Amino acid sequence: MELVKELFVLVGRIITILPLMLVVILIMGKRSIAELPVFDFLVIIVLGAVVGADIADPEIKHIHTAVAIVLIGIFHIIVSKLKIKYRKFGHIITFEPTIVIQQGKFIVKNLKRIRYSIDNVLQMLREKDIFDINDVHLGIVESNGNISVLKKPNKSEVTIEDLNIKKGSNSISYPIIMEGIVNKIVLSKLSLTEEWLNQQLTSLGIKDKREVFYASISSAKILHVSLKNYMEDQAQLPPIYN
Repeated sequence: MELVKELFVLVGRIITILPLMLVVILIMGKRSIAELPVFDFLVIIVLGAVVGADIADPEIKHIHTAVAIVLIGIFHIIVSKLKIKYRKFGHIITFEPTIVIQQGKFIVKNLKRIRYSIDNVLQMLREKDIFDINDVHLGIVESNGNISVLKKPNKSEVTIEDLNIKKGSNSISYPIIMEGIVNKIVLSKLSLTEEWLNQQLTSLGIKDKREVFYASISSAKILHVSLKNYMEDQAQLPPIYN
């Protein structure tokens, strides 16, 4: 009998707390659900912890949970308004957009600062139907962790190939060097040798493979290289803020 009573209490808590949480989140705004910047992400975690504790532990007074949810929602709204009114405050409590690709080259310093790997960035590019980093004029990791891409002029929606009627083949590249290490399997699959690769690097003025952060080769056997110390034109770029 005691178990049945506890189950009824549990069902009652779920029925009452979830609609309240839904209302609070809707009032907080779409941004909390769609983008989840770092502060909003923390708020959602806290809300989940409060509701989870309320459902799992009958000893916690239900009214306290309801008040906590409302207060968290109010706190979030206040902070969101402060972020809009005081931009410096907003910059402090969130991640700033970070340029990670410029003119088809990785900016290694920025990748390390936000702790993104080559694989992370390449995956996000593929999700945007970009299979060759050389097609990217500017790649920016936004505050929510997604990547925004500005393609090079001849790779934008209406391409030079399209204007010339004859459309070129799809652009795809294969990684052959990642952080100074040669992918011999890819070289073999493309019927290429390390000697060929060394000659190509030498022709580009690169004496040591360890200088290469990322290198890829296109279907047309064109080598594209991004050096570890690439800083070209970076100082000329203005900072990007939320």
